[in-house]
Amino acid sequence: MNEQTLTVQPVVAASSPYHAPHAQRLAEQLQLDCVGVVGQLKFCEWPLLLYCTDDGVQLQQTGKKAPGPVWADFVTGAVAHRRKFGGGSGQMIAKAVGVKSGVRPTILDATAGLGKDSFVLATLGCDVTMVERSPIVHTLLADGLYRAQQESEITDIVQRLSLLHGNAAQLMAQQQATQTAVVYLDPMFPHSDKSAQVKKEMRLFRDVVGADDDASQLLDAALEFAKARVVVKRPRKAPTIEHETQPTYQVEGKSSRYDIYTLAALEKVL
Repeated sequence: MNEQTLTVQPVVAASSPYHAPHAQRLAEQLQLDCVGVVGQLKFCEWPLLLYCTDDGVQLQQTGKKAPGPVWADFVTGAVAHRRKFGGGSGQMIAKAVGVKSGVRPTILDATAGLGKDSFVLATLGCDVTMVERSPIVHTLLADGLYRAQQESEITDIVQRLSLLHGNAAQLMAQQQATQTAVVYLDPMFPHSDKSAQVKKEMRLFRDVVGADDDASQLLDAALEFAKARVVVKRPRKAPTIEHETQPTYQVEGKSSRYDIYTLAALEKVL
């Protein structure tokens, strides 16, 4: 996520008195209002909560027709299913970053979001540094990683993940000596469609942090920083990021594609 003015300002709340101290600490860290314990989401007067619950920290809309929570979950649900049955190194993302026999590149995920792609790459054996500059999304990610660290089944995967909070373009410019083999970008695409076909987390992210309006600058920084390649995830029919450098090739699927900008052979930089 890129740095934007919040279009919807959440408040911090707890689902029970047990989680109230955590909610208060988060509110102070993020400089948000803390409204204490909220038990009835259907009748809540605040439209959006950063909600401390038994399951973790969640971004939760309220109201009678509100969708379920958005949170970083590396343990259950779709992420767990993909870890067990996702196809391993045959997945498009694996091919895009260059995973193959004996090759596991180091990766900087400059637009980490909820960390799903980073977790897949770590599952494949890559060391991944996640960078997220939205304070709220970073909070969700940090909480998800903390909970994942408690699960012995995925300890080895989580150990390959690290998380930074900040502007990825600035961090890459400041750390040229610590280049990684691959920089991975998945900038928020500025859809206007609010229909049910748009995933709830993407709708909510756009409402909270806005679209990524400086994707071309981020790509520019990534091309300077990466040792071997930059990989950009895009909707299948979306244009490439506006930049003087065009992708070397593309890996295309049914709904998305990966634009690969090749800088050097992976085997030569690992």
